[in-house]
Amino acid sequence: MKIAMGSDHAGFELKEAVKSQLEAAGHEVEDVGTHSDESTDYPPFAAKAAELVAGGEAEKGVIVCGSGVGVSIVANKVDGIRAVNAHDPAEAEMSRRHNDANVVTLSGARLSPDDAKPIVETFLETDFDGGRHARRVGEIAEVENGRL
Repeated sequence: MKIAMGSDHAGFELKEAVKSQLEAAGHEVEDVGTHSDESTDYPPFAAKAAELVAGGEAEKGVIVCGSGVGVSIVANKVDGIRAVNAHDPAEAEMSRRHNDANVVTLSGARLSPDDAKPIVETFLETDFDGGRHARRVGEIAEVENGRL
């Protein structure tokens, strides 16, 4: 699977650890930065990773900042993105099963690589349930397009 990744300085360390785990598992990772722990703003990196997913150049996205909240807000501004700031595997699973989330955001300040690994694995391995949930995801798209 091709995965878009991005972070700011506060998420850099966790991004690098998760990236290594993903590559070791055979995934292709497109890392849009940042590439150091030097202070930087998160919106450009979150937007670029989300745009790769929305444009079909990556199947899923993993974006990290200090809390995971800021990058989630940015990613959700990109049409077609349904980002979840997941704190545990259960949130990651339900976001995939019921919301067809295509980006997971993580807290570099609160999650260790050992904490993040099962969250990301669950996110990538869980399928969308469809059914009544597909109607609801369609309604999300209607909100994006100003029709609901």
